[in-house]
Amino acid sequence: MEELDVDHLTATQAAQHADRARQFISAGAAHITPATIRSWVHRGHLAATGLAADNRTHTYRLADVARAELKTRARALRHVRT
Repeated sequence: MEELDVDHLTATQAAQHADRARQFISAGAAHITPATIRSWVHRGHLAATGLAADNRTHTYRLADVARAELKTRARALRHVRT
């Protein structure tokens, strides 16, 4: 896993960070992918805060990713059977 810039995360980095929290809570049964991050953006749970060095990839603040994970956690874990 690459080192995280805590100010701005790409969707992949954001997914990796949020996935660690979700894995802990769900005993490894629930995962967060970059598509999940994009879904959170589409549904209004998360907003992009900038662009990565390639000027194409959106970035997200770590605190915002954590809030979105917390906000969506209860619904996601309802669908997990451990």
